[in-house]
Amino acid sequence: MPRFSVVVPVFKVQGYLRECLDSVLGQSFTDLELIAVDDHSPDHSGAILDEYAARDPRMRVLHLPENGGLGPARNIGVEHACGDYLLFLDSDDSYLPGALAAIDRQLASCGDPDVLIFDHQRSYWDGHTEASSYGEQLAAVGTQTFTVAENPELLTLFHVAWNKAYRRTFYLREGFRFEPGLYEDAPLSNEALVCAGSIGCLPHVCVDYRQRHQGAITRSPGRRHFDIFPQYASLFAFLERRPELAAHRPLLFERAVSHLIFCIRHRERVRPADRRAFFREAARLYRTHVPRGFTPPRHRARDCRLLAHNAYALFAARESLRRTAGLARRCARAARPPLARAHHGLYYALQRLLPLYPDVAVYSAYWNRGPACNPQAIEAKARELAPQLRSVWIVRQDAVPTLPPGTDHVVPGSRRYWRMLARARYFVNNVNFPDHLVKRPGQVHVMTHHGTPLKTMGLDQQPYPAAAQMDFGRLLRRAGRWDVSVTSNPHSAEVWDRVFPCGYEDLPAGYPRNDRYASATAEEVAAVRARLGIPRGRIALLYAPTARDYRKGFVPHLDLERLSAGLGEEYVLLVRTHYYYGRDSVLRDLHTRGLVRDVSRHPSVEDLCLAADALVTDYSSLMFDYADLDRPLVIHAPDWESYRDTRGVYFDLLSGRPGETPGPVTRTEDELTAVFRSGTWCGPEARALRRAFRARFCPWDDGHAAERVVRHTFLGEPLNSLPPVIPLSERRRVPTPEEAEAAVGPAAAPFDLDPTAPEPLS
Repeated sequence: MPRFSVVVPVFKVQGYLRECLDSVLGQSFTDLELIAVDDHSPDHSGAILDEYAARDPRMRVLHLPENGGLGPARNIGVEHACGDYLLFLDSDDSYLPGALAAIDRQLASCGDPDVLIFDHQRSYWDGHTEASSYGEQLAAVGTQTFTVAENPELLTLFHVAWNKAYRRTFYLREGFRFEPGLYEDAPLSNEALVCAGSIGCLPHVCVDYRQRHQGAITRSPGRRHFDIFPQYASLFAFLERRPELAAHRPLLFERAVSHLIFCIRHRERVRPADRRAFFREAARLYRTHVPRGFTPPRHRARDCRLLAHNAYALFAARESLRRTAGLARRCARAARPPLARAHHGLYYALQRLLPLYPDVAVYSAYWNRGPACNPQAIEAKARELAPQLRSVWIVRQDAVPTLPPGTDHVVPGSRRYWRMLARARYFVNNVNFPDHLVKRPGQVHVMTHHGTPLKTMGLDQQPYPAAAQMDFGRLLRRAGRWDVSVTSNPHSAEVWDRVFPCGYEDLPAGYPRNDRYASATAEEVAAVRARLGIPRGRIALLYAPTARDYRKGFVPHLDLERLSAGLGEEYVLLVRTHYYYGRDSVLRDLHTRGLVRDVSRHPSVEDLCLAADALVTDYSSLMFDYADLDRPLVIHAPDWESYRDTRGVYFDLLSGRPGETPGPVTRTEDELTAVFRSGTWCGPEARALRRAFRARFCPWDDGHAAERVVRHTFLGEPLNSLPPVIPLSERRRVPTPEEAEAAVGPAAAPFDLDPTAPEPLS
């Protein structure tokens, strides 16, 4: 008997079906059966199901002779299920990696409750995802179980079929069945919760709930939405048959009223022409099933009174006033920015008529995220070599709390921000300053960049799909403001010269942010590892994937839980997502369980590199920086062809040629695990590739890059008087973590990183 029976009803979803099936059958937890019910789908869905069933014995396909709808299809699937727990998944949705393993663990922790409710995310057609609003409520329960009588708030959770696991014996004993028609989830979910002897909760995001651009039933207005009335009538009929559940009736009734009001207010459900009829049916249901002595909650009292008196005219007038007030608020909000822009524009223009501040340098990094990267290293060196300069950072409002004490800063849009833009002499950034910055004579702009280019940049992007919406004229106007372009190696200098053909000076300085590697001591390496909580003797792997132009959101091409298990206790896996991406709930869950360390919010990527025994990445420019340390590099490139074809690259990272490939290359999880288990990652072939790569891309990173920038740009020293580059063969080698631990001895500082901390600064 399998642990889980996953029932998937299928109808006209051929474009999404493979992703759904792969998400179930590809789970790391394999003790399951998948029961797919082909609800007489007219497209190729049935053939796809048969194809999958032919190659995976855990899957059964039931082809129905006629279409009956979601509810009846699920009922038939249940009749053929034999697992301990029933789960339902809609065929255009999918499970996230590790979902079933998380559900199984929580079920065990909760003592196998009758029902387990788990979290989800919404995934939109444009690629962005949105967390549900129920995570905190689910997390507050922990591993305790409740009945609805003990915790009535459980009835306020999102009641759909696919966010729960039902103990099958409980489900069959109570005789639950989905009703035909739309909104079939609501009655069964509520019936199950009020009948359950124990309910557990899991805050882990398990389901990706697809919000289709078109075609979703709940977003297609029409008379089908009147199905909600017989659905709730069936719920109240169920309660009539079960008098012992009468105490739950008022709250269930209030939830039903809320659902009805929600539907009538949304045009993608109830058309304006149908509102009167819908309201009349809602009023009839209200008067028929209102509990004796029912007192509506304060926020619902007015709606309840209108339904009780079937007062559609008053309801419609109230809705009209509500929409008008909302429109007025939106218009007022829309009017404020133009007025503010006009005021700021005038203030900025007047400030540009005043003399420059000759001793002020304005810094920014990563679109105003705060001190980081090359600008931070340059600012630190300027305080040492040019103390007469005053540093001012541009920092967005939400990053201000993360600033080191005493950091002079301005928030974009403030009066002082416009004054600094107008009158500061120096500007340093690793990305372009905004288009509204007007460069004055006498102002000096330093572009430090923030990575050696593997992917195409600037004008070289033009042939590739990822740059279809880019305004290259605007891009060149921004580059036209540069006075100095800081380059880290000859490869970068050649690329920047071609792709940003403007009149700036190339400064072959090395990357200032990498200066730290040249001076790092054994004590510093050991201290960083201690702060990260890396146990002595363990091998720390830093996994740092880059962003994808053809994908949105953090979509790891690794099952991190499976990788962690495959590597074993000898390894500690540090995971750092790209700064483009927001927080990832699955990664946060793995962090909480101690399977990986989510270091995405760590303020210093240089710390992480110093702490890591090896770097695992795909196409991130971090590989060029990490090569400075002369430590092992592994390239995990499962989607190289897609990345190469959508963005373009400057060399074949997977070629195996010295100077192009920095170490072993893997394409699958099994290959990646094998590279480390076999020792290939640190073998002689890996060392030879790494040294050739380092010689090509790290020739100027000798620890004096920031000094060169400050002396040349701020102090006016000519290039031929700057510190000469120290050859690779003469540079001091950074102690490895193993050497650092041997030299320093035990360290006991705890791992205190918070994966929910503010956005990363580097």
